[in-house]
Amino acid sequence: MSNGAEGEAPGRRRRGGARRKNGEGAAPGGTPASAPAGQEASQGKGRSKNRKNARKGNGSARPNGNGNGGHQPNGNVAPRSGGQKAAAKGGKPKAGPKNGGQKGGGRNVPDAFAVPERLNKALAAIGVASRRDIEEMIIAGRISVNEMPAGIGQKVTPTDRVRVNGKLVQLRFEKKVPRVLIYHKPEGEIVSRDDPEGRTSVFEGLPKLRHGRWISVGRLDFNTSGLLLFTDDGALANRLMHPRYEMEREYAVRILGELTEEQIKQLTTGVELSDGVAKFMSLEDRGGEGANHWYHVILAEGRNREVRRMFEAMELTVSRLMRVRYGPVLLPSRVKRGQFEDLDEALVCQLAGIEPPQGGQGDAQGRKRQPRSKSRKTRR
Repeated sequence: MSNGAEGEAPGRRRRGGARRKNGEGAAPGGTPASAPAGQEASQGKGRSKNRKNARKGNGSARPNGNGNGGHQPNGNVAPRSGGQKAAAKGGKPKAGPKNGGQKGGGRNVPDAFAVPERLNKALAAIGVASRRDIEEMIIAGRISVNEMPAGIGQKVTPTDRVRVNGKLVQLRFEKKVPRVLIYHKPEGEIVSRDDPEGRTSVFEGLPKLRHGRWISVGRLDFNTSGLLLFTDDGALANRLMHPRYEMEREYAVRILGELTEEQIKQLTTGVELSDGVAKFMSLEDRGGEGANHWYHVILAEGRNREVRRMFEAMELTVSRLMRVRYGPVLLPSRVKRGQFEDLDEALVCQLAGIEPPQGGQGDAQGRKRQPRSKSRKTRR
C-alpha cells in the first residue's frame, strides 16, 4: 500500500492512451513519432508527441489549465492507493498497511482488540501536528477518512483509511487486552441470566463492569462443577468457543464401578450419540476408593452434556463431573467453589492471539481472588 501521493508507475495505462512499453510511445495508428527534446526532458523517456496528440483527439483527456486537452503534470494527478492500483490491473486490492491491527499487520493486535481513537489524537501520536492544529486541518478539509471529509471529534479504527493532504498515513492503535475471569462453579448454579425456575445464576456474584457485561465461555450443566471462564469481550469468547481452534476441555469424572478395556476402547474411538459420533482424545485412570472410580477425560468440543451422554451410552452413571482445564487455563486449587480470579494478562494475550503490552506483568496465575458475597451464600 502506498504511504503517500503517487504518480503513475511506468507501464501503467493512462486514461484514453496506450501503455508505455520499453520507453516508447505509440499513436493509435501504430506509427511511432519522436517527441521534441525539451518535451522529452520534461516528461520522461516514455512520453512521445504522438501520445500527447492522441490524448487531444480521443475526447477522454483531462483539460489543462488553458482549456486544452492533454496530459496532466504528475503533481496534479490524483494519488492512487495500493488497492486502487491493483484493481486497475484487474487483480485483488492489496492489504492495508502493517500497523496496529490492520490486515497484514503480522503479530500486531487484531482489529477486534484495538481501541478506537479520536482522529486528532491518533494523528498527533504519529507526529502529524498538534491536536489543535489537526482540528484546524480537519475544518480546512485537508484530512479525509475512507475518502470522505473528516469531522471534529471523529473516531477511527485500524480498518479506516486516513489521508492527510491526500497522503495515506499509518496510524498506531492502543492494544485492548480483554478481561478474563476464572470462576469455580459449584453444583446447583445455572449458566444463564434468566431462569423460569428461579435457580441461582453464576452471574449473580461476579464483579460489576463499568461498561458491557460478562460473557460465559461455553456452559456447564446445573449439576457440573469446576472451571468456567468469563470475559468482557465477545470476539474473544467466540474465539475460545469456535471449533476451528479445537480448544481442549479436561474433566474429572467419577463413576460407579470401573471401565473395561472394551469400554475404554469404544470411548476413545467413537460413541454414537443422537447428534453424531463423539470420542475422548484422552482417557486416564485416576483410581478411587470403594465402588467409585475417577477418570480424567479430554474433549476438543463442547456439545451439550457430552461427557455424561458418552458414559450413559456405556450404561454407566456419572456421580460427579468437574471441569479442571480449558485450553491452557487450569483451575487453581486456591480458587475455591464460588470464588473467581482474574486471569493473568500474559495468558489472556495468549488466548486472544495478541502481543502482551510492554510493561505488563502478572503472577502467572491471576491478579486477585474474591469470595462470593454473604448474601449469595445465604440464598443457597
